[in-house]
Amino acid sequence: MPIAIRGAKTTWTDSLAAGHGVIEVGTEGIDPLDVTWASRIEDPQGRTSPEELCAAAHSSCFAMALGLKLAEAGVVPSVLEVDATVTLDEVGGVPTISSSVIEAKGRIEGMDRKGFALAVSEAAELCPVSRLFAGADITVNATLIEDQEEGRWTSA
Repeated sequence: MPIAIRGAKTTWTDSLAAGHGVIEVGTEGIDPLDVTWASRIEDPQGRTSPEELCAAAHSSCFAMALGLKLAEAGVVPSVLEVDATVTLDEVGGVPTISSSVIEAKGRIEGMDRKGFALAVSEAAELCPVSRLFAGADITVNATLIEDQEEGRWTSA
């Protein structure tokens, strides 16, 4: 039996270049999202793209997986910040999502760099979205944030 099933629907009109789509997700509180080919390859002008949505999925999934691995290590982060950058390239003459780069930063009392690196590595293997992107080049850069003045992040 599945753990979760979620869906989204895109309604598209016209050709790829001239067309326009609206993405609707099943969750209340998320307004329909406009999407166009131009929003993928040019200035998005307030619209989204599949790559941006993939980045959102990857960053949130990785943050959850890392939070789990940190808890299993007996620590609780005061903050995790996970950014994902998804790249659309031309591969073999067709547009292909070729990579996702994760930048993970964490402020975690009682954790050293080695422990953080291990938790990050385990999270990379656990994250379901990372496994979905298994054919892509996925890079994870992680920073454990140590003592710092309020409002400033310092990398360790």
